[in-house]
Amino acid sequence: MPTLLPIPSARHAQVALPALPPLALYVHIPWCVRKCPYCDFNSHEARADLPEQRYVAALTADLEHALPLVWGRRVYSVFFGGGTPSLLSARALGEILSAIRSRLPLTPDAEITLEANPGTMEARKFADFRALGINRLSLGIQSFDPPLLKALGRIHDERQARAAIEMAHASFETFNLDLMYGLPGQTAAQAEADIRAAIESAPTHVSAYHLTIEPNTYFHRYPPRVPDEDACAAMQERTEALLAQAGFTHYETSAFARPGRECRHNLNYWRFGDYLGIGAGAHSKLSQRERIFRQARYKHPRDYMDRALEGRPVQEQHDIAAADLPFEFMMNAARLIQGFPARLFQERTGLPMALAWKQLDSAAALGLIERDREHIVPTLRGQRFLNDLLQLFLPAQR
Repeated sequence: MPTLLPIPSARHAQVALPALPPLALYVHIPWCVRKCPYCDFNSHEARADLPEQRYVAALTADLEHALPLVWGRRVYSVFFGGGTPSLLSARALGEILSAIRSRLPLTPDAEITLEANPGTMEARKFADFRALGINRLSLGIQSFDPPLLKALGRIHDERQARAAIEMAHASFETFNLDLMYGLPGQTAAQAEADIRAAIESAPTHVSAYHLTIEPNTYFHRYPPRVPDEDACAAMQERTEALLAQAGFTHYETSAFARPGRECRHNLNYWRFGDYLGIGAGAHSKLSQRERIFRQARYKHPRDYMDRALEGRPVQEQHDIAAADLPFEFMMNAARLIQGFPARLFQERTGLPMALAWKQLDSAAALGLIERDREHIVPTLRGQRFLNDLLQLFLPAQR
């Protein structure tokens, strides 16, 4: 493990942003039909009818509460995540979008994304969602293989997945397929078959994630047998090769897009832009000229609705210390396959680039990045050993 280099002067550095970064809006919908055994997101099984009206009212109150922090700033993207946002009725989603549009200035070309599962009932709503102005769909396929879908606890089958993709084609010019590899009992041939099936489905974007066993999940309590690291690395390399051959650009660690169809909302995260998160358990990262801070909403849907309707949806808030900003920035920007302009560091952290040059020199010496004074790019080694790269930017012990 490389020696960690301190950032001695960053501890006392003052944040001074030359301009505020782009702003995105994230809306969390916390319910799903059934909790997947690998999922560590803030999602809750819907055991009865969803309290749509109360949740819409809570989101509206949450947004009202947040307005003084983002007043006058334009919103470039909106992302409905979950949980399973497509469980909501089109009427409820329309009310949420109306509340957003009446309070925040969305850019004319704002990207508005909805995550959806390929269950039959949700897929039948796709045309209604598109009519609301939602212009990007993200389908949680995960696999086309029936035994693997069963192992993942998914509620859809291969037939429903393909039917949902057909419905997505009918309503959306831009849609993403979420896939996973390194699944319980998965072979290299099965992983390749999933990628080939995704390519044949002709999406504009593919997200391919390595299954990780997260704390506080069923898989963490009862670990399944999954492929070893070498097998997973081979699956990743084959995935990247097949998608490249099919004309997809690999632009982030797990993201591949047709030219011009990158997910703008996620790119804003990776470029250390700002985002306001509303909804149960949603997180925000917001900037002012001399501070950058994070917020977290109350997590349980019932608690969140109660608190938001009382006008106090935020459970936690803290400023990001200047000494932590180089690591926080790189934790996002280092995922960009094509790298980032060096000037972005100062633009998004409000700190001089000189504070990170020693760490960048060490990363270059270890073969983790290539860089000059204008641009910084993770090497293939840096992409594969991202944690080693990030550790170089950890602040000195306080």
